[in-house]
Amino acid sequence: MAAALLSPILEQLTRIVAQEVQEEVNLVVGVKKQVVKLKSNLLAIHSVLEDADRKQVKDEAVRDWVDKLKDVCYDMDDVLDEWSSAILRWKMGDAEENTHSQQKIRCSFLGSPCFCFNQVVRRRDIALKIKEVCEKLDEIAKEKAMYGFELYRATDELQRITSTSLVDESIVSGRDDEREAVVSKLLGESSQEAGDVYAISLVGLGGIGKTTLAQLAFNDAEVTAHFEKKIWVCVSDPFDEVRIAKAILEQLEGRAPDLVELQSLLQRVSESIRGKRFLLVLDDVWTENHRQWEQLKPSLTGCARGSRILVTTRKDAVATMMGSTGHRINIKELSDEMCGSIFNHVAFQERSKDERERLTDIGEKIANKCKGLPLAAKVLGGLMQSKRTRGEWERVLSSELWRLDEVDRDQVERRIFIPLLLSYYDLPSVVRRCFLYCAMFPKDYEMGKDELVKMWMAQGYLKENSGGDMELVGEQYFQVLAARSFFQDFKTYGREDIGFKMHDIVHDFAQYMTKNECLTVDVNTLGGATVETSIERVRHLSMMLSKETSFPVSIHKAKGLRSLLIHTRDPSLGAALPDVFKQLTCIRSLNLTGSSIKEIPNEVGKLIHLRHLNLAYCGVLGSLPETMCDLCNLQSLDVTWCYSLKELPKAIGKLIKLRHLRIDDSDVAFIPKGIERITCLQTLDVFTVCGGGENDSKAANLRELKNLNHIGGSLVIRNLGGGKEDASDAAEAQLKNKKRLLRLRLVFDYNQESGILIEALRPPSDLEDLTIDGYGGLDLPNWMMTLTRLRGLSLVHCKNVEVLPPLGRLPNLESVVLNSLKVRRLDAGFLGIEKDENGSINEGEIARVTAFPKLKELRICNLKEVEEWEGIERRVGEEDANTTSKISIMPQLRELRIHKCPLLRALPDYDLAAPLQELELDDCTNLEVLPPFGTLPNLEGLAFGTLKVRRLDAGFFGIEKDEKASSNEGEIARVTAFPKLKRFGITFLDEVEEWDGIERRVGEEDANTTSIISIMPQLRVSMIANCPLLRALPDYVLAAPLQELIIEGCPILRKRYGKEEM
Repeated sequence: MAAALLSPILEQLTRIVAQEVQEEVNLVVGVKKQVVKLKSNLLAIHSVLEDADRKQVKDEAVRDWVDKLKDVCYDMDDVLDEWSSAILRWKMGDAEENTHSQQKIRCSFLGSPCFCFNQVVRRRDIALKIKEVCEKLDEIAKEKAMYGFELYRATDELQRITSTSLVDESIVSGRDDEREAVVSKLLGESSQEAGDVYAISLVGLGGIGKTTLAQLAFNDAEVTAHFEKKIWVCVSDPFDEVRIAKAILEQLEGRAPDLVELQSLLQRVSESIRGKRFLLVLDDVWTENHRQWEQLKPSLTGCARGSRILVTTRKDAVATMMGSTGHRINIKELSDEMCGSIFNHVAFQERSKDERERLTDIGEKIANKCKGLPLAAKVLGGLMQSKRTRGEWERVLSSELWRLDEVDRDQVERRIFIPLLLSYYDLPSVVRRCFLYCAMFPKDYEMGKDELVKMWMAQGYLKENSGGDMELVGEQYFQVLAARSFFQDFKTYGREDIGFKMHDIVHDFAQYMTKNECLTVDVNTLGGATVETSIERVRHLSMMLSKETSFPVSIHKAKGLRSLLIHTRDPSLGAALPDVFKQLTCIRSLNLTGSSIKEIPNEVGKLIHLRHLNLAYCGVLGSLPETMCDLCNLQSLDVTWCYSLKELPKAIGKLIKLRHLRIDDSDVAFIPKGIERITCLQTLDVFTVCGGGENDSKAANLRELKNLNHIGGSLVIRNLGGGKEDASDAAEAQLKNKKRLLRLRLVFDYNQESGILIEALRPPSDLEDLTIDGYGGLDLPNWMMTLTRLRGLSLVHCKNVEVLPPLGRLPNLESVVLNSLKVRRLDAGFLGIEKDENGSINEGEIARVTAFPKLKELRICNLKEVEEWEGIERRVGEEDANTTSKISIMPQLRELRIHKCPLLRALPDYDLAAPLQELELDDCTNLEVLPPFGTLPNLEGLAFGTLKVRRLDAGFFGIEKDEKASSNEGEIARVTAFPKLKRFGITFLDEVEEWDGIERRVGEEDANTTSIISIMPQLRVSMIANCPLLRALPDYVLAAPLQELIIEGCPILRKRYGKEEM
């Protein structure tokens, strides 16, 4: 990690010196010699840091040296940041001084009379700090000679355990399903198989059991009988083609080859397997270098059909490189029960019954710490074998497992840390640092990807690329760590963010590697949190405090703290913050999410290094101080769900480094003037047009968005009017130039004159999601049909829109919401097929027309004037003899929800031809006959209510016509209605009395043709509510494998079945 700290400092030092020369300003004088000495020492230390980083794991003295170096690096980083901030402020110009003059004077600030005494002191203080840091680094540079560091070579200092194909099956538990899956893939035929061998990959975290699974499959009796030759090679890292080829040959020929050249070895391998069916296991593959694999691959061709390569790896990219994407098995964690079985087998070996009974309860708790990793269970079991007393077991249980001074060092290093260290050291140093940062979070803490990337960015971990996009670099680092299984339990939140966690063992490893830097304090550890970790040396701190816990002032000692996350509802936090901000001035990331603070104190302006400030969900936060605008380095500000917050600081335009401003679901009424100065802004989730009133003089208008062309993600523009001035501002905003904008919501004030305005709000052509809400015009904008990459479209409360454009022609549309429009018909014009159906068709050809080709979700609500929803009956050959047509409509539709369409008489035929999985019909009172929904083969959820339906009969099931249609004499007709339905609900069917059951079974119809009718065979949940006339439930509902049956507001049913809920 020290290597990753040093590189940015070198770059920053070079950049600052160059900047002072370029700007012809000398803010900090008398440090030229120190700067030269700093660079020299930094370069000398940097050359050996990789070696030092690896040696520190097993050498405490080296670790102490690295820790001292990191402390100095942090101090240096802070001093350089102060220096850089001084230059930035000079470039911006002090707000008060530039009120009278905009001219910048090229001079030394120490000699400029326009600067007050405290500014002179500040710059002299920077010079003194640079000299102090230089002296410390000089001492550390001299000490490095004591440790014999070398320029790091490619070989690993810690040797991996070489795997074999031998395995003790007596301690393998919980892998039966995976074992069967692997064996099945090894023995089965593949549709992709064309004679050449193909690869199967087992992918998962180190210690999860990939090698064990491969061993079990390798030794399986059927597998052994199936393959003529079986070869096991432990590949490891580096990927040595010569060594691998030799290992393959040795097992094929039964002796070590005498060849040394790669091509000769590969030629011999090719000859030895020609025409043979073989199984090759490549265990522990790390390389992502496609060239290395391509050198070896040709020698494995020419084998017999059915040959296989089985690969174990921790990297997704390796599975892709090996060409096994379609033959990949992700290995999951074992259950606590299975881990306990492995642990007990090892830990209680040769123990008496009395010992087992005395230690079993503690052993269960220790085994649970393995969290599904069989390797951890084996290692812990082996560790506990030597511990005889209950006290010894309790000490292990209560320790931080991976602290080498509390457990047997060799056992931990060799059995647990080596798999994790190897994966860790295989990462670039910049990615390692990002991973270790996650040690600051509590165990089992759900992190958010976007939030974590912003925190990495605040710490300076993400280097700007040529496009200046640190966020994309952070996204790449996240993907690397996720692919290596350092993260798990992923959840997707909308289209924008991902939640995830770290496995406890991985978290322990990260905490061990950041022993003195990351600390989590909670209610249970508050008293003794600093026993192992000196609070003075902590750089990243999480505090998880209860409402009853007073804020600990001991954190004031952490002068070098750079990250602070406080999770508490304690109302006294607000009173504690001024002193926190005075004492902890090095903070770069501050997270107060969900706290009960009512205001941010003025002292926040002292946090000159602050880059990330998260105040989301601070529901009683009423104001932000103007001093916040002195935070010239601030990159991210989040006040979402601060619903008491009315205004942002008026000088927010001074935050010229701000990249992310999130205010959605707060009560912020407008964006202050000056937002146009923040040209690097990438996130602005809400922009509210002021529209006059008392805030008009303070509020920015739309034209201030003109130069903010980096804005991306989601943007909501609220309170759009309809005047000519608004349209002029909108045109100046040039939304079409915001190429990164993916989701846009335009919220109007129902003004009928907003037609000109909406045309001026043309978005970029790559927009993926569009919502138009409250639009009062008659016609939708012409630019809508140019958005060919649009995936989601919502038209809401556009109450004067009578005609829809041909939305079916938008090729990538996946979701459509139509709510509260004046539309009267959903016809061929809406589908976009009326003109083009035969536009370019020659005689005798078939015209294939697809409307809404990718649509998966359609929601229609409150279309009170829609009567007709036209179906398209015509299919191939039904138009004329010369030209035929085939029309496909919504061929991928999965969800259909129709609510409050009181005049709608019927659904179109293409809805019933779609692969629907979810269907809702509610408050469509003109719908008297239900279509044959039972014929929908993929339907899993069905709910309808407030219809004029009188019966639920065979027509609804869709079986009255088909039951005997294809049955020959003497055959049995098998008919299934709703074959996959799992959830079914009906509500407010006031006129329904009969719900037909199907009593007929095999042999009850006639002697020649029998029938089996199955209805809702997979039904799990059913709710029947407010059907007052319904007399009975059909037999198939009562016979279904129900897990939950709810009956409410059905008095006759209640009387019949005796209870309200079943």
